[in-house]
Amino acid sequence: MKVRVFVSLKNGVLDPQGRAIHHALEGLGFSGVNDVRAGRLIELDVADDTSDAVLDDMCRKLLANMVIENYRIEKLPETQGAAQ
Repeated sequence: MKVRVFVSLKNGVLDPQGRAIHHALEGLGFSGVNDVRAGRLIELDVADDTSDAVLDDMCRKLLANMVIENYRIEKLPETQGAAQ
């Protein structure tokens, strides 16, 4: 089973990478971008019987820093996962 984990900084946590991207976009002449928040995408290929609780445990123990980050788990449909 293919799983995607999206990790992002919690609201209120400074995001220097997001600020750098925002500054670069302005420097390239792109206007109308009010804010940028950078995050991570982690793709996992796990056994089909991997439970939601186990995926959640992986995120809490390793993939996300629970003090400053949030995460969202997305299971990919079988057809989408097979095409990648």
